[in-house]
Amino acid sequence: MATIQPQTPVTLSQEWGVSFSDYKVNGKPVDFQDLMIEIGANRAVTVEGEVAPLTTRIKTRNVELDRLGSLLAIFTKTQADFASDAAGSDKKSVSGITSDQWDLLREAYVKRGGSDPGPNWRSDWANSDWTKSSVEGMIQALKSMIDGRNNKAQTDMTRLQQLVDRRDESFSTASTLMTSVSDTRGNLIRNL
Repeated sequence: MATIQPQTPVTLSQEWGVSFSDYKVNGKPVDFQDLMIEIGANRAVTVEGEVAPLTTRIKTRNVELDRLGSLLAIFTKTQADFASDAAGSDKKSVSGITSDQWDLLREAYVKRGGSDPGPNWRSDWANSDWTKSSVEGMIQALKSMIDGRNNKAQTDMTRLQQLVDRRDESFSTASTLMTSVSDTRGNLIRNL
C-alpha cells in the first residue's frame, strides 16, 4: 500500500506556471489527479484485505453446517428407529459420528441445557445408549445450531457482497480517473 504524505508544492516550471505536486506517494511527488488514482487503488486494496478473512469465515461456517447436517441426519435416523410409542426406558445407540463432529455434538448438548459432560465425555457417549426424548432434544438443539449458523452466514454473505461492490467501485473510479488524466494530458500535449 502506498504511503501518502503532504508536502510543500514544487513549482516545476515558472514559464508555464505549473505547480506539479502537493503530495508524495511512496516518496515520489505527484499531482492531485495521480493522488486521487492512488487513493482509489489503496481503497480497493484495503477492501480486498477485508474480503479474504470474511471468505475464510464463510468457508469455515459452511464446513460446520455440513457437519451439523450430517449429525442431524444421524440423529433423525436414530429417532426413526424408535417405535412411535417408545417408552422412556427404550434406548438406542447412536452410531456414525465422525471425530470432527464430536465437538459440535458437545456444543449441541450444552445448548439444549445439558451440563458440561466432563473430561471422558467422548468415550462415555460413544458407549452409551440414548432415549427417544434425548434424541429428540438433540435434534432440536442441532436444528437450532444450524439456524443460528445460517443466519450468520446470510449476514456474512450480505457483507461480502457489499465489500465486493465497494472493491469494484474503487477499481472503476481509479480506472475512470486514469482515463480522464490520460485524456487531459493528451489534449494538453496536442494543444501545445
